[in-house]
Amino acid sequence: MSPFRRTVQLLLGLLGYALSMAMLLHAGQGGMPWDVLHQGIVERTGLPFGVVVVALSALALLAWIPLRQRPGIGTLANVVVIGVSIDPAIALVERVVPSPGTGAGIALALGGVVLNGVATSAYLGVRLGPGPRDGLMTGLVARTGRSVRLVRTLIEVVVVSLGWALGGTLGWATLAYAVGVGPIVQTTSRWFAPRGLAAAGRPRRATVDGTTGDEATGDEATTHGAPSCDVPADGVPVPRAEATAPAR
Repeated sequence: MSPFRRTVQLLLGLLGYALSMAMLLHAGQGGMPWDVLHQGIVERTGLPFGVVVVALSALALLAWIPLRQRPGIGTLANVVVIGVSIDPAIALVERVVPSPGTGAGIALALGGVVLNGVATSAYLGVRLGPGPRDGLMTGLVARTGRSVRLVRTLIEVVVVSLGWALGGTLGWATLAYAVGVGPIVQTTSRWFAPRGLAAAGRPRRATVDGTTGDEATGDEATTHGAPSCDVPADGVPVPRAEATAPAR
């Protein structure tokens, strides 16, 4: 992949990710797990959504230090691009669909899930580093030896519970995102990531019996239906089949 394509794909992927976040939030059917927490903090503090996203991204990156995770250019771009673009994206969606009814809300939510999966595959496909929340999750997997499903579930139960308690919106779209985004990433990665979704590095094994990923806010690499995955040093889990498949 040429440097020009990597740059364009990274930026478009992150912008698409921010737009997918805005679509799910404005749909009112439930946000991504981390966005439930973001939304709850916004409700309590009145801070701009982008400020909250960047602040929690910074906290997640601080947690990388004891986990010995290393951020890449894509990690830093994730924080900056999504943090800067999420509020304009929310304003854009609100202008296009001012007051979504039930049908429009469902369409926005489903469209947001699909767009998020495509955007995730695009930005991870450049192999420049995972998002802050994905790195936190895979770092814990690598350090504890627990399954990705267990670690992911525990993290998301905590953040969703906190977000819901603070006033964030929890709904069917939250579950639809958790279940549906993985297959979308897996399917579209053949176009955006012919060499796999992780940067090169010596892999460590981690058992996977479910999904992985960040909403993003996460932010996120997502894997479904594989018994195990490779977790390289930079922290992005890659399905074993993806890691060994030849470039197309």
